[in-house]
Amino acid sequence: MIVKKEKEIGGRMLSIETGRVARQASGAVVVRYGDTMVLAVANGDRNPREGIDFMPLSVEYQEKTYAAGKIPGGFFKREGRPGTPEILSARLIDRPIRPLFPDNYRNETQVIIYVISSDKENPADVLGGIGASAALSISEIPFNGPIASVRVGKIDDQLVLNPTLPQLEESQINLIVSGTYDSIMMVEGQSEEISETEMLEALRFGHQAIREIIELQQELIREIPVQKWEMPEAEQVEGLDEKVEAFALPKIKEAIQIQEKKTRREAISQVRDAVMEHLGEDYAEQGAQVKAIMEKIEKREVRAMILNQGVRLDGRGMDNIRDITCEVSFLPRAHGSALFTRGQTQSLGSTTLGTKNDEQIIDALEGESKKSYMLHYNFPGFSVGEVKPFRGTSRREVGHGDLAERALMPVLPVDESFPYTIRIVSEILESNGSSSMATVCSGSLSLMDAGVPIKCHVAGIAMGLIMEGSEVRVLTDILGDEDHLGDMDFKVAGTRDGITAFQMDIKIGGLTFEIMEEALGKARTARMKILDVMEETLPRPRAEISRYAPRILTCMVPVDKIGTVIGPSGKMIRSIIEKTGAKIDIDDSGLVVISSVDVNSAEQAREIVLSLVVEPEPGTIYEAVVKKIMDFGAFVEFLPGKEGLVHISELSEGRVGKVTDVVNLGDKLHVVLKKVDREGRYNLSRKEYLLRQKKKD
Repeated sequence: MIVKKEKEIGGRMLSIETGRVARQASGAVVVRYGDTMVLAVANGDRNPREGIDFMPLSVEYQEKTYAAGKIPGGFFKREGRPGTPEILSARLIDRPIRPLFPDNYRNETQVIIYVISSDKENPADVLGGIGASAALSISEIPFNGPIASVRVGKIDDQLVLNPTLPQLEESQINLIVSGTYDSIMMVEGQSEEISETEMLEALRFGHQAIREIIELQQELIREIPVQKWEMPEAEQVEGLDEKVEAFALPKIKEAIQIQEKKTRREAISQVRDAVMEHLGEDYAEQGAQVKAIMEKIEKREVRAMILNQGVRLDGRGMDNIRDITCEVSFLPRAHGSALFTRGQTQSLGSTTLGTKNDEQIIDALEGESKKSYMLHYNFPGFSVGEVKPFRGTSRREVGHGDLAERALMPVLPVDESFPYTIRIVSEILESNGSSSMATVCSGSLSLMDAGVPIKCHVAGIAMGLIMEGSEVRVLTDILGDEDHLGDMDFKVAGTRDGITAFQMDIKIGGLTFEIMEEALGKARTARMKILDVMEETLPRPRAEISRYAPRILTCMVPVDKIGTVIGPSGKMIRSIIEKTGAKIDIDDSGLVVISSVDVNSAEQAREIVLSLVVEPEPGTIYEAVVKKIMDFGAFVEFLPGKEGLVHISELSEGRVGKVTDVVNLGDKLHVVLKKVDREGRYNLSRKEYLLRQKKKD
């Protein structure tokens, strides 16, 4: 049975259809918006995995190149492992649906999103979230949805729902919101220094559309009869909870008073070992259950300590920021570097300046483009005291790097004024909460240390939430354990003038806009304090870029002169490179980018390029080199690639018997361009130059 539901959303028709394709999957839908289509499929294993204490959910997002009428690049000519945009899209889908599965759900579950048609106007990522929700909702998999995702833009001070790709280029906001009918579950995006009030308006605007899309999904769900799997309660040993509670509670209460993270975790581990020893051999098989009971006790007691006593794990108050230290020029040979430490979270940021040759080529469904700014985030195991194998960049590293990259983007100089490729790398050396926001701070400092003329500093802070009934505590600068045991992780980055990037994940339903407003207000206060410390360390960009960075000069040449600069088979441009040692790139618009570590070499190359395209003016004096001797005169090169004749009668003031009586091959001489004849030939005079000099004397 084919069921299709559609509704106009944001001025375009959104449709959700099931029953036509992928009918053997647990749940499958095709979502269409404009001519962009995604296939969303949900599959689950009927039997739970044994011996695990987490939900084994995987979300895969793949862009099929045929969707845009393209053949994949590279040798293999087929879609390969996911690229950065696909990983980021998968995370946008995963984060809002993951909290909506039952707590005891341990079944292997996979959600797959294929982008099967792209109109190059309507982005597919938000459709993936809608499709994942609908596919799960009509499957046997237990899921407390549905949810929906929308994008919000702002153009000419007007909020726009699901802006097209061309509209996004001029939008002040690029905000993705996911949520249930009653509350927001996830926020991700960037903006050009908007206020907290503007952000709340955008969230409310987006949530109105989310409700409409959820109503559309519910129409579909009502027509698809499905029996959800019942989740059997995990087998519990009778009386074990009471025994663990009686023995472990006082020890856990004591352990959570330890303010240092590593020591606290070791103390908790020792309590667990002591509990198992106390229980004896009769409970040797219940290690996993004991661990779960202890985690429940720890979570309850930590939350109670915060709610009832106003005391956090490290002893701070609700609004206090951990101690911050900033150091710049930490790495002697990097173009710019900074070590930012906030409590037990530490980021080493480095900025490297490159040329156009260092730009990243992006091959996306929308077409090929180049990226001249990138930020890479690395999170090694030692940052949290763990042994972790090196197996490539994780999805978490890609996501955190992208968030920090977006946070810094609004303050970067435009290409025309600073034609460098910029790469920032954040090495997380310690982590105890919000290393992505530490990355924003170290990245901002390292940019200034490198001499990049950013307009101001950017700082970031992570906010948390503990909520039990009507009791609510918003936490500033959350620790790793407060993130794990709490209800919200809300990261906000920005300048003194406004917000530049944000990311929020909610673990509970019912988050009100009043709570979000409080969190945004406290985040702004904290951001100002962090900016104070950063500005005290390095208030403005260095006056000069690092002496180890390449010097880049630019100039424009007429489009019809590009061939002159390049020369036949590239002969001219190669000769300039060989002569000066500089790198030269020229694009179709006539923009010439010249780079060299030695600024004198770059300037010499630019002078040569400009001289190639300058139009010789009669009456102008030029320095020339004799290239050829004839009986009737000498041919000289007076500009790169331009030769003219100095007739024998124009070599000197008096009569000249032989040309070689005055000049020889390779001689340098000053000449005046007398005229350009009808055939474009240049007539030059040394005699005119000598006469001018005599008049001066």
